[in-house]
Amino acid sequence: MVSRAGFASLLGASFLLLLLRGAEPLGFSHRPMTAGDELSAAPSRYLTREERWLSQRLDHFSPTDHRQFNQRYFEFLDYHDDPTGPVFLRICGESSCDGLPNDYLAVIAKKFGAAVVTPEHRYYGKSSPFDSLTTDNLRFLSSKQALFDLAVFRQYYQEKLNSQYNRSAGFDNPWFVFGVSYSGALSAWFRLKFPHLTCGSLASSGVVLAVYNFTDFDKQVGESAGPQCKAALQEITRLVDEQLRLDSHSVKALFGADSLKNDGDFLFLLADAAATTFQYGNPDALCSPLSNAKKKGESLVETYAHFVKDYFIKKLGTTVSSYDQEYLKETTPDDSSMFK
Repeated sequence: MVSRAGFASLLGASFLLLLLRGAEPLGFSHRPMTAGDELSAAPSRYLTREERWLSQRLDHFSPTDHRQFNQRYFEFLDYHDDPTGPVFLRICGESSCDGLPNDYLAVIAKKFGAAVVTPEHRYYGKSSPFDSLTTDNLRFLSSKQALFDLAVFRQYYQEKLNSQYNRSAGFDNPWFVFGVSYSGALSAWFRLKFPHLTCGSLASSGVVLAVYNFTDFDKQVGESAGPQCKAALQEITRLVDEQLRLDSHSVKALFGADSLKNDGDFLFLLADAAATTFQYGNPDALCSPLSNAKKKGESLVETYAHFVKDYFIKKLGTTVSSYDQEYLKETTPDDSSMFK
């Protein structure tokens, strides 16, 4: 049997090999699958979408508050052919977690004979402790509480496996934790906070260091765009700023965003549409039409408006309302409506 240290080392080497071969990234999108995606998605998009539940403590740090809420999770045991085999804990981040995706993690799980489990983050999807997200209710939404949620879930599920396989209560499978972006940070912190609960973790793009006014992100977008596309985006910014001063309603309507009363919200939508395209690896969807428009002498602003409406909003399922700061003032928002 491979030791825990040996397993972690072997898993890390296999992951690097997959990256070198051009395997898909983690695929933890900030955007849940939309209703349209569900209709068109192949059955193999998810390993499972069968919901399971556990009772989770609302406040892990209060000795007197014993309130609990129902936390949703998913499990996939088809590859767990050896009861002593590893368990891969996939951390869901800041969005609804509607199942276990059939992605690269499934490939690794099959290779190592691992079980795959994922709990939904508190306050997202169906795992919200409250119906109303008032300021007072939101005080239990923190990365610290989320880390202890993961620890409780890990212990709960280990006991569940022990019971299922008729083992003594003290038996521990080797656990390995996966996460990307915010959940990547949780993955790294979980390994540091609870080293006895996991033999290793993968923190892909873990946002462990907060930087105020992080302009380097936008600089990288410009670098990734290349000189011509970057120049076109800068020209669009200048033209939109000018049109906002002259007739803000018309330019917002052109982008299908006339519901955004605040100009800053509108500009955030336009900037995020471009940044998201580069962040998730599809620059041609933006730069190719802009390049063609430039060559033909067509309006760059209108071309960009088509891109925002057809690609960013329609194809990616983004909503204009999710950029409206008034949305943040609602205490009973529909989490999924932001992405449909």
